[in-house]
Amino acid sequence: MSDRAVLHVKGRVLVGPDDVRDELWVVGGRISYERPAGARDVRTVEGWALPGLVDAHCHVGLDTHGPVPEGVSEKQALTDRDAGTLLIRDAGSPSDTRWIDDRDDLPKIVRAGRHIARTRRYIRNYAWEIEPEDLVAYVAQEARRGDGWVKLVGDWLDRGTGDLGACWPRGAVEAAIAEAHRLGARVTAHCFAEDSLRDLVEAGIDCIEHATGLTEDTIPLFAERGVAIVPTLVNIAIFPQLAAGGEAKFPRWSAHMRRLHERRYDTVRAAYDAGIPVYVGTDAGGSLAHGLAGAEVAELVTAGIPPVEALSATTWGARQWLGRPGLDEGAPADLVVYEADPRADVRVLVAPRRVVLNGRVVG
Repeated sequence: MSDRAVLHVKGRVLVGPDDVRDELWVVGGRISYERPAGARDVRTVEGWALPGLVDAHCHVGLDTHGPVPEGVSEKQALTDRDAGTLLIRDAGSPSDTRWIDDRDDLPKIVRAGRHIARTRRYIRNYAWEIEPEDLVAYVAQEARRGDGWVKLVGDWLDRGTGDLGACWPRGAVEAAIAEAHRLGARVTAHCFAEDSLRDLVEAGIDCIEHATGLTEDTIPLFAERGVAIVPTLVNIAIFPQLAAGGEAKFPRWSAHMRRLHERRYDTVRAAYDAGIPVYVGTDAGGSLAHGLAGAEVAELVTAGIPPVEALSATTWGARQWLGRPGLDEGAPADLVVYEADPRADVRVLVAPRRVVLNGRVVG
């Protein structure tokens, strides 16, 4: 499409869970609900339209070994885009992906800077690995480098105990989160296990990634404080494989990972039932492929979250949480069109009919 072309999207436009319209127009890359006068060179797309999907836990610029070249980052971003993911919260990457912001054919990214981990307590080449006395300084650094988020590694394998263990003393996370908030950034943390959660939440954290360690003791605390979770169920699915690989050397850790996996759906449903905000994230970019946001929505439904709420976790609600527009008048036209109503069957999300980014049909 040329810059002067007009795109007409008609059928069912899901502006919100209860706001369904018959059509929208894209003029100059932006959404309008009024037919443009004298429109020429009109292209029509028909189907069920949603705001571009959100993957709130994704890693562009990262693979199993660490940072990747720009060409690989581009392929990762294109894979997400073609699957309908047009907004990414990059939950930690050692690569500089700011060049993506200059590309109107690639998804928009909200960055959390680089992971901040305890020394030798995370995947090699991923994070800044530091000790607690340096946590505030590194959080301040990443708060300034990111787009309003900072990412901590809250727990990891402790080789001394042979099991998952919290990485940071309570005082260190209190000071670090306070500093991030002072600088206008929110804080999230990778947490698999149970024992780091209370300290992080009481210290004022804004979100927890994975959150497989939630229990009946900590779920009310999360709900009371409004702390969101991003369960990454498509990633939690590989816990048995990880457990098998580490069983000989770390049997306690292996058994713990299996227990967390076995109760994963019950954990997510209990969190949702308690009123904890739940958002879609895949953890793509480490060992997991990109383009799996639709599969993650289906996993949330399997866990017992109602389909419309699971859709919101990757569309209307997720965009509001990240402070980005949906299908609003005058907003950038980032939307995905499907053959059938995704509210009736979320599995249609894995096969977009058309992907529109910045007003252009790109897939």
